[in-house]
Amino acid sequence: MQPIQLFELASNQSHWLTVRQSVVAGNIANANTPGYQTRDVAAFEAVLDQTKAPVRMAATHPGHIHEDPMRGAVRSGSFGDIDVQPSGNSVSLPQEMSKTGEIKRMYELNTGMVKAFHRMMLLTVRR
Repeated sequence: MQPIQLFELASNQSHWLTVRQSVVAGNIANANTPGYQTRDVAAFEAVLDQTKAPVRMAATHPGHIHEDPMRGAVRSGSFGDIDVQPSGNSVSLPQEMSKTGEIKRMYELNTGMVKAFHRMMLLTVRR
């Protein structure tokens, strides 16, 4: 029987969404900070492609530090059509709030798919 990778994929996406929500929250918190540059996270597809590397760090003891696949996904700079604000930063609150809505929808989709797949697996086991 082949291992089911859906749960691992959903877990990776959930971790990515957590990192992205943290970065967006940081952008919103620094909306009035002079000179602050907007940060965002690379697309999940790009992060997923990077994490498929054949060589991984091995954790042979529970106390070992595990490699974080989202490390390096956060990037700084100007994204899209963001004008520089009077404070000298590039944070656009409407755009950041739009990102939070997108993240929420992606969380809901992720959990809905896992829930449906879990129910489907339970139905096959019961029969």
